[in-house]
Amino acid sequence: MISREPTLERLAHAQALLLDPYGLDDAVLARALATIAEHRIDDADLYFQLTRHEAWSLEEGIVKSGSFSIEQGVGVRAVAGEKTAFAYSDDLSEAALLDAARTVRTIAAAGQQRRVKVGASRPAASRTLYAGTDPIATLDSASKVALLEKVEKLARAKDPRIVQVMAGVAAEHDVVLVARADGTRAADVRPLVRLSVTVIAEQTVGGSVRREIGTGGGGGRFGLGYFQDAQIEAYVDQAVNAALTNLESRPAPAGEMTVVLGPGWPGILLHEAIGHGLEGDFNRKGSSAFSGRIGKRVAAKGVTVLDDGTIPDRRGSLNVDDEGHATQRTVLIEDGILRGYMQDAMNARLMKVKPTGNGRRESYAHVPMPRMTNTYMLAGDKSRDEIVASIKKGLYATNFGGGQVDITSGRFVFSASEAFWVENGRVQYPVKGATIIGNGPDALTRVKMIGNDLQLDTGVGTCGKEGQSVPVGVGQPTLRIDGLTVGGTG
Repeated sequence: MISREPTLERLAHAQALLLDPYGLDDAVLARALATIAEHRIDDADLYFQLTRHEAWSLEEGIVKSGSFSIEQGVGVRAVAGEKTAFAYSDDLSEAALLDAARTVRTIAAAGQQRRVKVGASRPAASRTLYAGTDPIATLDSASKVALLEKVEKLARAKDPRIVQVMAGVAAEHDVVLVARADGTRAADVRPLVRLSVTVIAEQTVGGSVRREIGTGGGGGRFGLGYFQDAQIEAYVDQAVNAALTNLESRPAPAGEMTVVLGPGWPGILLHEAIGHGLEGDFNRKGSSAFSGRIGKRVAAKGVTVLDDGTIPDRRGSLNVDDEGHATQRTVLIEDGILRGYMQDAMNARLMKVKPTGNGRRESYAHVPMPRMTNTYMLAGDKSRDEIVASIKKGLYATNFGGGQVDITSGRFVFSASEAFWVENGRVQYPVKGATIIGNGPDALTRVKMIGNDLQLDTGVGTCGKEGQSVPVGVGQPTLRIDGLTVGGTG
């Protein structure tokens, strides 16, 4: 049996699902793009998508919900200067496609930019970072429920103080096809799975009942077979340990202090407080705290931050972005020096640089914009124990919940869901109610020690921007940052 090159295989698969059943072919796509290009524009594309999603949840040993959905459609876009004309349809017929193209042409007519010549069809370069598995089909319904029952049984067996367990499993199969005005054709077949566990621990002290919550889970771009016993136990341990730790927590001290961030998921602070400020659109508009600072020092020596959409099987990785460009490993900050921004096609053109494969959209019904993939800081040379031992008095935050950031100023506020008070280099006790307050660019200059224990998160991140959500990854080593403000309850 002779197999095709993976890029061509994905194109053929996407065409068989998204074009052939509706009588669409390359000639129809070219006609739609030519219709848009009758007025002066800079760029145009068609984005076809078919997404199947399934989710199951279990609580108190009972299946609380099961859902299955199918979405399909096409987004039609023209770009003139910095203005975008966009229309979408869940009807994949030729008539609907051409109608959407005429609508976009009319909207774009006022742009009066250069006229784009519609190019001959050619496949785009892409990567092969994950198999085109349909994860929904990798386990039958009974096995998915049994998986959740195993999670609950294991969590309850960990400690008698665990009084409630909630577990969920989700799987998604996403097929996309991009047709650009220059003739580029790109496709991707994207699996995505996630297993989550939430536990509530309860204990009575002095006649009062105290309850605390803990969460765990993970996933990525593979089948449900990834969730073997050892992996399930790791997620359960994460949730149970967090809940039991918080049962013993005391009110968090407040004030300006040294803060140590644990490895892995605490990189969400890096993502929010710094990553968004390095996206191309904010910098082109001059609204980011990092605008106009390429080549300048923006962080302490040793701080190197990457956005890498090419890590195999990771939640934030893509073979091609949602504009048909191959994803890249982009160095954003190198040894404290700002080297570049994350770019989609439009902002790259306007800033006279190349796209970085960061054009992403939630679905065919949304326009693409510069978005992160997997964003993380590289490791340094200090051990975790060495970093914690260096603290005279301060906070050691190992997990985070929600947070907010102002892109223009870089100001951020994050709540620590698991943290410890440290004195004289020793962890004293867990604390609750700590919020980390600071300024992203300023915090980068206050990094004093970088751990040798870089970790990526377990595969749970979802990023929101301008009403759109996309899966992402974060990561970092243990970090010591001096002079952050901690808001507490103690």
